[in-house]
Amino acid sequence: MSDVTVVGSGPNGLVAAVMAARAGLDVLVLEAEDTIGGATRTAELTLPGFRHDVGSAVHPAALASPVLRELGLLGEAGAARGLRWIVPELSYAHPMPGGGAGLAWRDLERTVAGLGADGGDWRRLVGPLVSRIEGVVDFTGSQLLRMPRDPVAALRFGARAVDQGTSLWSSRFSGPVAPALLTGVIAHAAGRLPNLASAGAGLLLAAHGHAAGWGFPEGGAQRIADALAAELRRLGGRIETGVRVRELAEVRGSRAVLLDTGPALLRTARLPRRYVRALDRFRPGSGVAKVDFALDGPVPWAAAEVGLTPTVHLGGTRSEVAAAENAVAAGRQPGTDGAPRHPFVLVTQPSVLDASRAPAGKHVLWAYTHVPAGSTFDASELITAEVERFAPGFRDLVLAATASSAVELERGNANLVGGDLGGGATTLAQLVKRPVVSRTPWRTPVEGVYLCSASTPPGPAVHGMNGWYAARLALRERFGIRLPELRA
Repeated sequence: MSDVTVVGSGPNGLVAAVMAARAGLDVLVLEAEDTIGGATRTAELTLPGFRHDVGSAVHPAALASPVLRELGLLGEAGAARGLRWIVPELSYAHPMPGGGAGLAWRDLERTVAGLGADGGDWRRLVGPLVSRIEGVVDFTGSQLLRMPRDPVAALRFGARAVDQGTSLWSSRFSGPVAPALLTGVIAHAAGRLPNLASAGAGLLLAAHGHAAGWGFPEGGAQRIADALAAELRRLGGRIETGVRVRELAEVRGSRAVLLDTGPALLRTARLPRRYVRALDRFRPGSGVAKVDFALDGPVPWAAAEVGLTPTVHLGGTRSEVAAAENAVAAGRQPGTDGAPRHPFVLVTQPSVLDASRAPAGKHVLWAYTHVPAGSTFDASELITAEVERFAPGFRDLVLAATASSAVELERGNANLVGGDLGGGATTLAQLVKRPVVSRTPWRTPVEGVYLCSASTPPGPAVHGMNGWYAARLALRERFGIRLPELRA
């Protein structure tokens, strides 16, 4: 048996494995599926030659990740390893009912100019976070139970989360475009609006949009997993696919076991009652219903600039997006009686900047909408209609489409419990309690077993920091090896 066994080959698991292999340990990664990467995979889901991201697609947190930088996966070092990042000039867009769109350019001042009378308020809200982005990343990229290295950045971030995470959010802007543009980013976190945790997540994403940008790998998200796997193998580590670990007893021969999974696998071991109660209280977030499209050409957006960015948020005004998200949080299925007419839809169209994703002249697009956890809803028509709302003629371009309900997403990746992409609901309580309240939440009560998935701090997104924190703790406690601190 190896010194270290990692269960799951998502970015966090692979980062943990690489850090252990760097320390000279014998490392084995076990992956239940036939392909590594977890939700960070790319596959031909519709037609041959059309490459879709299975889960995550655009990765603002990756470009700001201290551990990905340390491992040489960003910039020129990443390109030398086959991981070339594309950083759009337009980070994201939000088409508006009746025409026009909110545009978040990487250039903050260009964004401010486009928002008219609300531009100054956008600058005052987001600008101070951009100017201290390293401190913001450090504060949000660890856990809330430690003193921030940059208290000013933490205070600025907290004040703005209150501004946009409470009933105060309606007092910031005077027009409809700026609040809609920001709400589309906040809604990534999937939850009732407004709320502090979602506001914090959205503000962090908005700040990334004007800092390092909303980058994504040329060729698809799979390139991230492949680059990490290549580094692990270079260091002597091993990966076995098609190996499903159903009980912890199967891997207890290693001195350290790191789980890039949800907490459920822990329940196969004897646990203290207090820990069991904490796991019982830890709840998944909303699921997603996803549709992948193969297109005969670019999307005919009514606002032409929307075609310049891979990331588009649909749903209309701030109040429309909030109504849609609140309905899902209350357990109502989009497209059914009692739910708002228009859902919030997150669209990714990577082929507008990455020609490798589709045959010449063709395009790929995937989109999802939030649904109650465990939903079997097929969102094909709902999403098609919402795209058509802002891009008349879209329907005529569809060559093929593949729908994945929340249940089907979990079936393809057991970590997506109920179709939840975030490893647990994004609430203020679950930012502190992830999955338990502790200064070392990656350690479990089972000797030598550590959690390193998105169900631990600092939560979801492709940045690998969960894996790094868990590996640092495991290496110190089990092998007496100390990893140096990483700086944002």
